[in-house]
Amino acid sequence: MPASESPPEEQLAETLLELDRLVRRLRRECPWDREQGVDDIVGYTLEETYELIDAAHAGNGAGVAGELGDLLYHVFFLSSLAQERGWGGPVEVAQAVIDKLVLRHPHVFGAESAGSAAEVVNRWEEIKREREGRQGIFHDTPASLPALLYARRLQGRAAAVGFDWDAAAPVFAKVDEEIRELKDELAAEPPAAGEPGNKRGPGSGAYHEVGDLIFAVVNLARKLDVDPELALRSAARRFQERVETAVSLAAAGGEDFSRLPAGRQEEYYQQAKK
Repeated sequence: MPASESPPEEQLAETLLELDRLVRRLRRECPWDREQGVDDIVGYTLEETYELIDAAHAGNGAGVAGELGDLLYHVFFLSSLAQERGWGGPVEVAQAVIDKLVLRHPHVFGAESAGSAAEVVNRWEEIKREREGRQGIFHDTPASLPALLYARRLQGRAAAVGFDWDAAAPVFAKVDEEIRELKDELAAEPPAAGEPGNKRGPGSGAYHEVGDLIFAVVNLARKLDVDPELALRSAARRFQERVETAVSLAAAGGEDFSRLPAGRQEEYYQQAKK
């Protein structure tokens, strides 16, 4: 059978092996690749991850495929660097995740059953604590995660042990409560608070109340099964597009958007929304 007609499994194995060989050759022969360390590649991997998120969120299929390729390259590069340091190479990396997935899916590879996604997630948390020896409710939650993801992860860990709202409805009341507390805090502040040169920092009551409000909104998003990071990115992108459109509309009308009073800018912004 010609190589081009090899079974899909063989094609996958051959392609991944070719990628591994390419990465190792670049490591040997390319001056740039030779200089890279784990910290360097991890930084680039984070950038590629965000680019993948953007492509996926935009529904850009070709972009997703390309970014996945970049990310796969980084996985192989990091695996090669890990092997150089005796941490385990691509084979060990792949086998470790296979073992982990089999362990965490007893309803697929064992005798257990799971009737819903929620049951699966709860069982995952039990397995992590019981079989993997992870300690505490908030085990392995990196503080370096982006804030929205960090908050969502903490809330999910608490929910896994039953500390959670029963539904989304009560969380709306919590959001309203946090808004009232923020308003009360702002009303009690000195007149100069928040003015230029008087930034509200960690010592400010408003600083903490804003944090509580955002945390409550993340909780609401989690209960509604909405990813807060992606939802916020989508909202930010819509805002950017509308402002840019408003600027164009103003220019078409012979006006400089940046020099218009707020009311007139709002009129163009509302036109852009339509």
